[in-house]
Amino acid sequence: MTKLDLIKSRVVCFTAENVNTDQIIPARFLKRIDKAGFGEQLFIDLKPVEVFGLPDARQRQIMLCGPNFGSGSSREHAVWALRDFGFRVLISSSFADIFKENSLKNGVLTITLDTAPHAQLIAAWTKAPQSEMTVDLERQTIDYEGLKVPFTVNSFSRTCLLEGLDELGYIIRHEKQIAAFEASR
Repeated sequence: MTKLDLIKSRVVCFTAENVNTDQIIPARFLKRIDKAGFGEQLFIDLKPVEVFGLPDARQRQIMLCGPNFGSGSSREHAVWALRDFGFRVLISSSFADIFKENSLKNGVLTITLDTAPHAQLIAAWTKAPQSEMTVDLERQTIDYEGLKVPFTVNSFSRTCLLEGLDELGYIIRHEKQIAAFEASR
């Protein structure tokens, strides 16, 4: 995985509620297991103007999402499509649990905020959609248009994202300690 520590980018604001994984990437495109190439089918049936109306959408790495983003099936391909399109950070007031975990395991930071700060970010975006947002995973802060919003991410996911490790990479990093433990048993 690619390390994720500080992302500074303009933002896509797609706040539709209950966007499910079949809307993110329809099932008819799930015939491959390679993670690359799914960005071309992202939201293909929805074609949201909030995403595709932006000429530089693929250069924007942060998306403000509506509540209950990623609901539906547990398909990991939805995260692959978002990542392949260019998104590294998703911010919402709620995510489907499996989608959130799939995202974190695939190098996409999902930030869940209370409703009020989430609404403040959306309002700030509405006033200045071309401004850049800074998401600092090390400090666990979002800076945008004078707002400084704290967030939390579980320590395991945070470590993996900061160091560019997937779960297997994390385990391999502790190979010597694991071997010593096993030898002492």
